[in-house]
Amino acid sequence: MAAHTDTAPSTSSSSMKENDKAIEAGDLGPVYNGSVTGTDAVARVQSKSGPIDTDAATIHSNADLEKNARALSHNPLPPGGPNPANFPDGGRAAWLVVLGAWCAMFCSFGWINCIGIFQDYYQGHQLKEYTPSTIAWIPSMEVFLMFAGGPLFGYIFDCYGPRYLLFFGSVCHVFGLMMVSLSSEYYQFFLSQGVCSAIGASAIFYPAMNVLPTWFLRNRAAAFGIAASGSSLGGVVLPIMVTQLIPKVGFAWTMRITAFVFLGMLIVANLTIRSHIKPIKRERSIMDFVRPLSEPAYLLLCLGCFFFFFGTFIPFNFIILQGIHYGMSPSLAVYLIPIVNAVSIFGRIIPGIFADRYGRFNALIATSALSSILVLALWLPSRGAIPIILFGAFYGFSSGAFVSISPSCVAQISDVREIGVRMGTLYFIISLAGLTGNPIAGALLTRMEGEYTGVQVFCGVAMVIGTTLFVASRWIQTGFKMKII
Repeated sequence: MAAHTDTAPSTSSSSMKENDKAIEAGDLGPVYNGSVTGTDAVARVQSKSGPIDTDAATIHSNADLEKNARALSHNPLPPGGPNPANFPDGGRAAWLVVLGAWCAMFCSFGWINCIGIFQDYYQGHQLKEYTPSTIAWIPSMEVFLMFAGGPLFGYIFDCYGPRYLLFFGSVCHVFGLMMVSLSSEYYQFFLSQGVCSAIGASAIFYPAMNVLPTWFLRNRAAAFGIAASGSSLGGVVLPIMVTQLIPKVGFAWTMRITAFVFLGMLIVANLTIRSHIKPIKRERSIMDFVRPLSEPAYLLLCLGCFFFFFGTFIPFNFIILQGIHYGMSPSLAVYLIPIVNAVSIFGRIIPGIFADRYGRFNALIATSALSSILVLALWLPSRGAIPIILFGAFYGFSSGAFVSISPSCVAQISDVREIGVRMGTLYFIISLAGLTGNPIAGALLTRMEGEYTGVQVFCGVAMVIGTTLFVASRWIQTGFKMKII
């Protein structure tokens, strides 16, 4: 026993040296959130040097990763793999990227947040002969294509970086809005607004979201929240701008003015957004997008986002019509979307800051549960202006957190070099919910002869299922321990 005790320290020291050499040689497996995964590190070093100090070689969680980031700074990773100590987590270049992402989010997701304005406007003007469910296919196609481009645009991002995507998206988005200004038939609105503009918005959205994990580690959720607040401010400014401009300059020139505003902001985005990781061109197959779903935590997170997203945009799309139905004046009802999005600014920033401190999955579960409660306990029984306005304000805060925290949860359990593919898989899955959620709600509205109870119950139950799946994803990782995750 004494002999064993005396030799143990030297064995551990020797193993650690072998471990360092293996890291320097690039033999320690994949990058997980910017570091080496512990299981592969232990297995590969053991195969070369025998027993090693597993406590030193293993990174058990994202929290451990962050604690050891600086300690590993002397160990360069293989070509194409980022060194965890090289995450700037601040500085002029990193915050300029956040500024560019903010502008991109204003023009892309911020525009999608305005879909309720067009549902109401088209029903009363150009498309008044169509049913609410038929009209709802236009904003639903916008939501679907906004997220369905994830696998393709994620692959392009991983291979070529954000530059080409941003340029293509900017041209496509602005051109689509210009074509909306010339539209008069249903199919023209569908193709220009529901397809062309939406594809452009998608190509803008993905590079804006995917560059952030390459620049931030400890402050990742906060960076996502600040960038995502651009979409909330867009959801405040754009509906007011559109509704105020239409009576003064007409629908056509309103769309053109909006397109010119986007053009200016997208120039800023194109000049500032860049990845901190050099892109690597690689061959991809469909299985590269399917393979992450074999990880239980990632699969449950994706399914939770799918069900939660079934309900997310239903209040955005129908709250104006519901307010008018229950007696709100149209001049007041049009401000419901700006109210939702104004409070959503705080909902995207504040929970993100708390998520970095107390756990990203914890914050996602708490805010998603709050959204579910608000829909079923406040929106469902609301019949007057005051409860509907209160619901819009509270819901804006809770639902806004989903947009900023869910991608940071994906980044937390993903290889940062494959962030484009894994984000793309997630958003393609939720795009299916975005495509069908509003038309289902519109069909329920028609079936119930204009009553909103069915729409609200469908929205709330979908969110409850999503929240439950978020809890399951967290449980897979840590059980019911109060460990920060």
